[in-house]
Amino acid sequence: MKINSLLYALKQGLKGMAKNKIFSIVSTATMSACIFLFGVFYIVVVNFSATMKHMEESVSVTVFFEQDLNEEQIQTIGKQIQADKGTMIKEMKFVSAEEAWEEFKTIYFEGHEDLADAFVDDNPLQHSANYQIKMNDITKQNELVAYLKNISGVREVKQAETVADTFTDMNKMVAYISGAIIVVLLCVAIFLISNTISVGISVRKEEIGIMKLVGATDFLVRAPFVFEGIVIGLIGAAIPLLLLFLLYEQVIEYIAKQFNLVASMMVFVPAQDLFRVLFPVALGLGVGIGLLGSMFTVRKHIRV
Repeated sequence: MKINSLLYALKQGLKGMAKNKIFSIVSTATMSACIFLFGVFYIVVVNFSATMKHMEESVSVTVFFEQDLNEEQIQTIGKQIQADKGTMIKEMKFVSAEEAWEEFKTIYFEGHEDLADAFVDDNPLQHSANYQIKMNDITKQNELVAYLKNISGVREVKQAETVADTFTDMNKMVAYISGAIIVVLLCVAIFLISNTISVGISVRKEEIGIMKLVGATDFLVRAPFVFEGIVIGLIGAAIPLLLLFLLYEQVIEYIAKQFNLVASMMVFVPAQDLFRVLFPVALGLGVGIGLLGSMFTVRKHIRV
């Protein structure tokens, strides 16, 4: 395929957009609205997922041991857990009986430390040595708990089952909603670009007929309309991406100042990490939608 042919097709596509300014502007604006909504939804989902991940990492599984085990035996069990389930574990912390008692005193005897002096020679939590395990993926918590309960020497395993189930359900719900909204946006954008290309074909019917009579190739007849769809998709994606990029940091700063409680709970993904993925995905969507919409319409309305 010659470069001259490509340049000719691109030039004719741009001319087609100029001839049908209103429809081209409407299609570009609609594409921009779709990509903007997609971008907003993507940003919300990514930040929500980051927040959920942060909260998941704060949920731990606690493993208690039989009373007749000494600390060395407990440490051996800990090494076994790491060896067998290390890929599931983000952090594994050993808490001795003395540390458990000190933590308990700090929480429950705050302001009344003198009451704890009655236990100075008698640790009421002397059999409370444990491992606190934080997971990489909380959805696998039940699998880990089942494994831990079958280890010889383990007396009890405590888990935040309700919290884990809640996080899992919320992640699934977000995934389903995301998929549904993306599909709707894509369908709307493809439909509108198809309509724009259809109008362009109708306006240029006579010109297309002449081109076929003089022996123009399939590419020269169809390509301008395909390029027109691609350009509409590219412009329609670039505009909202630039707008989102400029607004993102400002919105985060506004939330931090005006909604302290929300800001303290949320984990915001840095702009460079967020847009490193969003830019190519949104531009690819814009070009892909423009290409699909125009090709579908060209095949339907132009017989060469």
